[in-house]
Amino acid sequence: MCGILAIIGKGKDEELVKTLSKRMSHRGPDESDLHVTENGHILSHERLSIIDLYSGRQPIQGTSTAWMVHNGEVYNHQELRDGVLKGHTFRTKSDSEVIVHLYEEFGYDFCNMLDGDWAFVVVDGDDFIAGRDPMGVKPLYYGLDERGRIYFSSEMKPIADQCKTFSTFPPGHFYTQKTGFVKYYKPEYEDYLKADQDLDLDLIRETLTEATRKRLMSDVPIGVLLSGGLDSSLTSAIASRLLAESGKKLHSFSIGLDADAPDAAAARKVAEYLGTEHHEIHFTIEEGIKILDKLIWHLETYDVTSVRASTPMYFLSKAITDMGIKVVLSGEGADEIFGGYLYFRNAPSTEDFQKETIERVQKLFTADLLRADKSTMAHGLEARVPFLDKAFLDMAVRIKAEEKMPKTYDGKEKYILRKAFDTPENPYLPAEVLWRQKEQFSDGVGYNWIDQLIEYCSSQVTDEQLAGAAVEFPYNAPTTKEAYFYRSIFNKYYPQVSAAQTVRKWIPKWQENQDPSGRANAAHVQADTEIAKTGVTV
Repeated sequence: MCGILAIIGKGKDEELVKTLSKRMSHRGPDESDLHVTENGHILSHERLSIIDLYSGRQPIQGTSTAWMVHNGEVYNHQELRDGVLKGHTFRTKSDSEVIVHLYEEFGYDFCNMLDGDWAFVVVDGDDFIAGRDPMGVKPLYYGLDERGRIYFSSEMKPIADQCKTFSTFPPGHFYTQKTGFVKYYKPEYEDYLKADQDLDLDLIRETLTEATRKRLMSDVPIGVLLSGGLDSSLTSAIASRLLAESGKKLHSFSIGLDADAPDAAAARKVAEYLGTEHHEIHFTIEEGIKILDKLIWHLETYDVTSVRASTPMYFLSKAITDMGIKVVLSGEGADEIFGGYLYFRNAPSTEDFQKETIERVQKLFTADLLRADKSTMAHGLEARVPFLDKAFLDMAVRIKAEEKMPKTYDGKEKYILRKAFDTPENPYLPAEVLWRQKEQFSDGVGYNWIDQLIEYCSSQVTDEQLAGAAVEFPYNAPTTKEAYFYRSIFNKYYPQVSAAQTVRKWIPKWQENQDPSGRANAAHVQADTEIAKTGVTV
């Protein structure tokens, strides 16, 4: 995982580009380098060393005139080297280098050959191609300045004040000047009518295990984010089993306001059961409020649920990197695939349920994946997400919706995922964790976190300010004091309309209260009487 910046077009000052690239040095604290091509295009890279620690420096040159920068991991790089690229001579052992060789071998048509999570730019003379992984696990932005130069960057920070317009690079696409944007990722599951696959619990278990196995590829130690919820607990259980095959022990990490937080208590139980090397981190509400300004600068969003959930993740990520861990596995994606959010219980039909799971998967890059990347990379920590493996998605999203709908099993969300790992002869998890009710991360760290955060934001925003929000913020105006507070911070760092337009609000469906907290849904067994009541505004 790294930070990349590419500028296509002549005349940009090299020292300025170095300064711009350094705005995201947190993404790559190990190395920094820049290359100006013969035609005046610039590639810059901030490196976090994960694979090939000593010779994988970027930008990387291909066999002739092509150069590339890359952020992320290509899990099948050795297979590509030994297969379609066996005739190529490589300069490094880095997984990144296969990208420039694939370009040399196949031109623009190679993104579907990559198995991993990535964003890249390849420049060859005046020709170039930029691409982003199928789900948008790795961030990428693009923009245009007043002289027509094209920019690509891992974050908005380097380009927001350089470009007259900019936007989020769409996942599953590549871009060239000759073709424009091309959608290369066209999975069958995007058609809700293709959700016609019978339930196969063994296949769920086997495919997720293989997705996890490939994400253990690393030349540095790997840990796991363990909230004690189903998704992170399953990821931990699978990873601990796989690492045990080579005599290694998994490091697990959890966070809460205190030892009694719902997630902290459940995570301890899982860690003890799995025998992980467990680390529990605590933060105070005051500490969380204090870092909101810096956090929103890192996140580049004003989405309420992203800010709420990113705060504990920010503290946890710092603690993890302080211990020398650079890579963690995370459970993002399971709720979207299997309809795990509590509001899915209110889906009016199987068709609506399936359409919503597809849309949530497609829009993951605007919320959970953005949070997972930027709150961890704020401290140079890479998060990997097994649930969003292409093979797993192709299988899981297409399972018949009636098998996944919570009402089928007395309202138990993600029932079939739980059932796949409910193996009494060789249990993956304790039953009370495997069948635990869904807690959204910002709730699970301690209910007081959201409650007092809402209260604090309300104290910082007047009724008059909120009433005038639509005038002050004509695009996507905030409707609560909490949202207004976050938007004000965001606007301080990213005042451009283009910046505001990159943000998509996470709003639950099929429930009257639009607060994103899981406790806003009446199905929550400990629904907060204030958060859950209909139409609450702050």
